[in-house]
Amino acid sequence: MSEPTQEDLAIVEAQLGRQPRGVVEVGWRCPCGKPGVVKTEPRLPNGTPFPTTYYLTCPRATSATSTLEASGLMAQMTERLTTDEDLAAAYRRAHESYLADREELGHVEEIDGITAGGMPTRVKCLHVLVGHSLAKGPGVNPLGDEAVELLGEFWRTPCLEEE
Repeated sequence: MSEPTQEDLAIVEAQLGRQPRGVVEVGWRCPCGKPGVVKTEPRLPNGTPFPTTYYLTCPRATSATSTLEASGLMAQMTERLTTDEDLAAAYRRAHESYLADREELGHVEEIDGITAGGMPTRVKCLHVLVGHSLAKGPGVNPLGDEAVELLGEFWRTPCLEEE
């Protein structure tokens, strides 16, 4: 992870279509070098609590993840959490890792113990899980890792210049 440059923040602004808020690090870069996941403060500059520490910004990843969400994958993953004890335990560890990373940035009482994406008991947002997995690397968030693998090669191949 690296501290964002002004150029990084300008790229993220173009990716999001708005000024990025509370960005403290670039958590993952796509193969072309652009920010793809940013690490965000748990309290935005305007005072709003913000539980999404790892925010997916890469347009290709965001679009592909939206397609996965529309496929019904989140419901399937949530169901597996109720029947696979090992998966549920690993997902709880991912939740705890996410909380620890956010707590390093500061404590925000309103979101204490709450992670994004539905962790630790359900899957509510694959974008959060994919962002977490890309930023932390494989082996931290099992369902995020699964989603990244289902996305295919996008995260290993450079973007086209216009992206």
